[in-house]
Amino acid sequence: MSKTITIDPVTRIEGHSKITIQLDDRGQVADARFHVTQFRGFEKMTEGRPFYEMPALTARICGICPVSHLVASAKAGDALLAVRIPETAANLRRIMNLAQITQSHALSFFHLSSPDFVMGFDADPAERNIFGVMQRYPDLAKDGIALRKFGQSIIELLGGKRIHPAWVVPGGVSAPLSEEDRDTILAYVPDAKARLLRTLDWYKGIFGNFDAEIRSFANFPSLFMGLVHRDGRISMYGGNIRIVDAVGNIVADQLPPEKYQEYIAEAVEPDSYLKSPYYKPLGYPDGIYRVGPLARMNIISRCGTRLADQEWAEFRALQRGAVLSSYMYHYARLVEMLYCIERLEQILNDPDILSKHVRAFASPNQLEGIGMSEAPRGTLLHHYKIDENGLIRWVNLVIATGHNNLAMNKGVLQVARQFIRSTKIEEPMLNRVEAVIRAFDPCLSCSTHAIGHMALHVQLLASDGEVVDEVRRG
Repeated sequence: MSKTITIDPVTRIEGHSKITIQLDDRGQVADARFHVTQFRGFEKMTEGRPFYEMPALTARICGICPVSHLVASAKAGDALLAVRIPETAANLRRIMNLAQITQSHALSFFHLSSPDFVMGFDADPAERNIFGVMQRYPDLAKDGIALRKFGQSIIELLGGKRIHPAWVVPGGVSAPLSEEDRDTILAYVPDAKARLLRTLDWYKGIFGNFDAEIRSFANFPSLFMGLVHRDGRISMYGGNIRIVDAVGNIVADQLPPEKYQEYIAEAVEPDSYLKSPYYKPLGYPDGIYRVGPLARMNIISRCGTRLADQEWAEFRALQRGAVLSSYMYHYARLVEMLYCIERLEQILNDPDILSKHVRAFASPNQLEGIGMSEAPRGTLLHHYKIDENGLIRWVNLVIATGHNNLAMNKGVLQVARQFIRSTKIEEPMLNRVEAVIRAFDPCLSCSTHAIGHMALHVQLLASDGEVVDEVRRG
């Protein structure tokens, strides 16, 4: 008699979702699905607004990564203006985006995922949370708080506030960087770098304790996608798309963002509000690919900064070809944080960073604009069409989490088959099913975030709907 397990909601992620697991007559996992249950309506809500309002409007999509939407939206606005923005403005955008990635990765690694590493996946959930981490490893918790503050403080210095700054605008940025603020940020760097290197050393010493999770957390061949410079270095702001396969071979390179519709298509499933993008030449669902920290570490030729290049080389030595286990997203985040700290230090030491010329002014010169950049969770794309008056008439947003939707679903099925072997609901097995989603660090919401204290109701149902077993939390 077949049964269904429902995990609703998934905890310690940003947004609202659920997981359903279908058991066959023998009690083995037959299928599993990840469902995004909240609706995002920004594409329709922004229609009729002036295009220059779009960065500030779309930044409200998320309270964790608003800068990512600011940057992608402003780049789409640049395309509508058909201007080349001042290089200082581009570099200031880069700094804010690097700070954004740093603080978001710190939230994901330390606050949302480290309880599993520190306490163990089988630990009592009453202790398996950030407060448990604080008690057992107070220095680790302090490093996580400090690294998140590092990124947020830079955003505040540049944009005037930590959440939803309106500083990034079509044509550049709204104000230059002062010498005082530059020196303040540079003074933060040594401490942040030391804390990150300390965390990397700790994590490299313990991640091998989770072999079962490494083997089963969305560990399968797929494509990987992200932005790179022409020489293959990592690019968080500009560049073109590179796609590699599971053994590290380049499948496509230097694909222009403005032609994304030629190589990316989006499918829609009836049980989720999250779209499922795929690589068009391979079709749906064979064109499955992953984006984000793991993908970026797999596609690049190097990072381009001294310490991050060394850590990247160690990371890539874990596996011949691409590193396939999505459990390694956590490790990749730490390497990226180190790169971000080093890279923003490089940019801040460029004398031109204090130039007052930070914005190009123009009227709309194109009726269609596309902006693409790397967000913490992967490649982010904003596509706008306007009328002759500059009013938005059509919008498409391809968010990073969407790119990973097919991989998250496949990962849920893989980990469920590995750890669920009975008709009795046990919390540790459910935690691992949730944790494979946490590895991707999905950002599903506009501004609502759960950090382990949301209510949880799981039911095991027979094929006739009878409740065989259930548990409640909260």
